[in-house]
Amino acid sequence: MDVIGFPERTLRVRRSAARLCLRLGWAPLHEVRLANGRRADILALQPGGGFVCIEVKSGLRDYLSDAKWTEYQPFCDQFFFAVDSAFPLDVLPAETGLIVCAGMEADVIREPMSVRLAAPRRKALMERFAWLAAGRLAAMEDPAGVAELALGLNED
Repeated sequence: MDVIGFPERTLRVRRSAARLCLRLGWAPLHEVRLANGRRADILALQPGGGFVCIEVKSGLRDYLSDAKWTEYQPFCDQFFFAVDSAFPLDVLPAETGLIVCAGMEADVIREPMSVRLAAPRRKALMERFAWLAAGRLAAMEDPAGVAELALGLNED
């Protein structure tokens, strides 16, 4: 069996979940700070303007020590946990979506409840998503030129 540490497992699960998003036609954005101060591991924009929040869990200890996942739900239409194939799936709440990752592949195992965002929150989230995505893309091309823009993004 492949034995990897906490950071590596987290990175693998996040990458696999992001690849799944792309396969499904969703646009994933990593580490998105929400209006309530929480930071979504992945916030993905779906065709039609829906938002999916994906919370990556590296293992049972990570899940049990972090009960703030309910605070992400007001900022998405659908909420998923993404875990690796060794994770004990029966501990995850039945109303949440479930993505299971193996290697660099991932599959949706369970669809979540869907709750539509209110229009004002959707608009604010869409603007935030666009600013973050555009700022990160610009920073890849011109890191020095974007330093001032980063102040306006309020990521930290």
